Amino acid sequence: MAIFNKERDNKKIIMAAENPTGSSNRIVTETKFKGEINSKSDFRIDGEVEGTFQTSGKLVVGRTGVIKGTVICENADIEGKITGTLKVSSILSLKSTAVVEGEVYVDKLSIEPGAVFNVSCSMKGGKNSFTINEKPQAPVTAEKQPPK
Repeated sequence: MAIFNKERDNKKIIMAAENPTGSSNRIVTETKFKGEINSKSDFRIDGEVEGTFQTSGKLVVGRTGVIKGTVICENADIEGKITGTLKVSSILSLKSTAVVEGEVYVDKLSIEPGAVFNVSCSMKGGKNSFTINEKPQAPVTAEKQPPK
């Protein structure tokens, strides 16, 4: 995220630019997409996506948005439903209407009361750290140790 400082009438104004190119993509309500999406821009999903979704920008899943598959992104705000694997390299924010089920790999996590979060979750810095441009992999599982 780029941050710009401006002086106006002796007041400091901070403007944030999530996407410096100003471009974004959108899948609207009642639109269904099946396949692979790769984008460098921000993305909003209000329709349905099944497959692999990857962006180096911010992902917003609206209340009517549904994703089934693998999602890899920089930041995510979720109001709708995601089922599968979700990898967020920075901040994942779940709104009260969000439903997330599957596996989640994240750096920072924010969950509003009411959100459904039925996942196995790994925070960045642990064994399952990742980068945005990696290919989806099978999860790392810990081997059980015999009792001492």
